[in-house]
Amino acid sequence: MNKPSIYGMTLEQLGLWLEERGHKKSRALPVWEALYRERVSGFEEMDGVRPECLELLKEHFSLQTLEEHTRQESSDGTVKFLLRLEDGNLIETVLMRHKFGLSVCVTTQVGCNIGCSFCASGLLKKSRDLTSGEITGQILKVQRYLDAAGEGELVSHIVVMGIGEPFDNFTHLIAFLRTVMDAKGLAIGPRHITVSTSGLADKIREFADLNLRVNLAVSLHAPNNDLRTSIMKINKAIPIEKLMQAIDYYLEKTNQRITLEYILLRGINDQREHALELAELVGDRRPYVNVNLIPYNPVDEHSHYQRSEQDSVLGFYDMMKKQNVSCSIRLEHGTDIDAACGQLRSKQIKREKTPAV
Repeated sequence: MNKPSIYGMTLEQLGLWLEERGHKKSRALPVWEALYRERVSGFEEMDGVRPECLELLKEHFSLQTLEEHTRQESSDGTVKFLLRLEDGNLIETVLMRHKFGLSVCVTTQVGCNIGCSFCASGLLKKSRDLTSGEITGQILKVQRYLDAAGEGELVSHIVVMGIGEPFDNFTHLIAFLRTVMDAKGLAIGPRHITVSTSGLADKIREFADLNLRVNLAVSLHAPNNDLRTSIMKINKAIPIEKLMQAIDYYLEKTNQRITLEYILLRGINDQREHALELAELVGDRRPYVNVNLIPYNPVDEHSHYQRSEQDSVLGFYDMMKKQNVSCSIRLEHGTDIDAACGQLRSKQIKREKTPAV
C-alpha cells in the first residue's frame, strides 16, 4: 500500500501526529520549513530534523506523489504540466505569468461530474477526488520548476480553477488552502488565492462560515434559468434563485467582493438582451460583484459552440459598464498550447488509447 503524501497534512495536524507518537509538537516546524521553505525532494535532505523523528516520517509518509508526464511552454510564458498521479491518473496544472506575479491553476479532481456542456474538463467523468497532498503537490511541482531555472521566482498567486469542482472536494480543498496560506511555509496570502465553483449553494455558505478571506468566483455563464440549464446541468438542482441566495449569504457573512464568471458563446449568451438581464440579476449587489467575461476556448467535442466575435465581447462589456456593473475581460494565456482546461489531458489520453498501426 502506498504511503500517504506528507503534503496532505497542515502544520497543526503534523504537530499533533508527532505528539501522539511521543515527540514534541514543536518538532513539526523544522519539518515544515524543510518541506516548504527549503523544498527538499527527500527526507534525507532534512538536516534540521532529529534522526528519530526523521525515521518515523520516512516510515509513514511519501514526498513523491506527482510525476511530470508532459510539459508544454507557450510563447507568452505560460507553462502547462500534465502530471501523473501514483495510481496512473493524469491531471493538469498551469503556470501563468502576470504583471502582478506568478499564478498557478490547480486541479482538484480526476475528471468532473458537473457536466457543463461547453467544457473540456467534463468530457472525462470524475473517477475520484484528489487528496490535499496531491493538490498541494502541484504547487510544489511548479515551484521546483521555477527553482531549477535559478531566477529566484516564487509562486505568488493560486487559482483553484483546474479540472473538477473544488467544492465537491471540500475537505481536501480546505486543508490545501490552510497549508499554502501558512505563514511559516509558502505564505501565499488569502487575497492572492481564488477558488472557483459552478455554484454548490450549500458549500458556498459553508465556505463563508469558515471566513478564510480567500477570493470566491462563481461560474454563472447565463442570466436566466432556461439558458443556464441548457449549458450547465447543475442548474436543474441548484437554480439561479437558490444560487443567488447563497451568494447573498456569502456577501453578508464575509463582506468580500465576489466574481461572477461568464463565458461568452456566440449567439447563445452574448447578446445585448443577455447583458441587460445579467445587470438586472446583479441588481443591488453591484458594489460587491465583478463580472468576468471569458473568451471561449473551442473544444473538438463541443463544435456546436463558437467563440463570440470581438465586437460582441466589447459590446457586452460596454453594456455592463453602462449599467454600472463592474466588469472585466479575462486575459488569455497559453493559447498556442491548448490553454482550455482539460485539453492537454484529454488529447493525451486519446493518443494513448489509439492502437498502433
